[in-house]
Amino acid sequence: MKFLKNLNFKKNALAMVLGTMTLSTAMLASAQTVLKAADVHPVGYPNVVAIENLGKKLEAATNGKFKLQMFPGGVLGGEKEMIEQTQVGAINILRTSLGPLGPVVPDVNVFNMPFVFRNEAHMRAVIDGPIGQEILDKITNSPSKMVALGWMDGGSRSLYTKKKVTTPADLKGQKVRMMGNPLFVDTMNAMGGNGIAMGYGEVFSALQTGVLDGAENNPPSMLTSNHYNAGVKYYAQTNHLIIPEIFVMSKVTWEKLSKDEQALVKKFSKEAQLEQRALWDKSVADASAKLKAAGIEFVAVDQKPFYDATAPVRAKYGAAYADLIKRIEATK
Repeated sequence: MKFLKNLNFKKNALAMVLGTMTLSTAMLASAQTVLKAADVHPVGYPNVVAIENLGKKLEAATNGKFKLQMFPGGVLGGEKEMIEQTQVGAINILRTSLGPLGPVVPDVNVFNMPFVFRNEAHMRAVIDGPIGQEILDKITNSPSKMVALGWMDGGSRSLYTKKKVTTPADLKGQKVRMMGNPLFVDTMNAMGGNGIAMGYGEVFSALQTGVLDGAENNPPSMLTSNHYNAGVKYYAQTNHLIIPEIFVMSKVTWEKLSKDEQALVKKFSKEAQLEQRALWDKSVADASAKLKAAGIEFVAVDQKPFYDATAPVRAKYGAAYADLIKRIEATK
């Protein structure tokens, strides 16, 4: 009888322990904050990987309080739509190009102008220095409702077309997709083509059906978007746009973080910026090799005619940033 009482006592004690453990697990799960991150690029893309790793570091440093859930491949919409979702807190962390951000925060347009950077090394020197920090601060302090966390390398954008292009004259009558910003449409028009503003997800079918004659982007994007299988044959290395990209946190989310948590996000963001750059360099080399193997002809062009043709665009859009452009040009 005493044995049975002891057994029942142990069973009840075990049940209490298990119940407490279940309750603790439930409380832990409910206490965890899931951060939604988004990108138009697919799984494995350097930008996506860098943000995923930022999330892993934040989860480890906060003992699981925060967990990042990545939504890659544009599943939450195009960049314009995702910016709007970030502004209201529906997306917590977003990697976006500066193109669609320009209409929201006009100051970033200084980086969007054609040939504002001499090359990628020049661009990196600018974003890593005081100018880069100033632009981040302007975004954070603007009414955009976003906190700028850091820069990413978006590479050099060049033309990929069905018809071979070596001079601006070759673009006459060619319908070329540009990001949704009037500055970019004007850039293509100045270069001799017909700039068409279009969402990234629509480009493949538009190339296939002849709605577009070409597009422009960097080699990794051309490869991962499968645009090289949509009838284009040539990649003219104009390097007309060398635009850094940016990743931001919704201000709605940011203001819910403690000072220590904000400091962690900033720390891991700086690390993500450098990690993405190393991943990016490798991806450009790999993508270029794969595109060439698939039959895409990389065409070396004289950039000066394209530079000269876009002078009116720099004059029109750069007037408000004349001093800043001089500082960019002076950056070694």
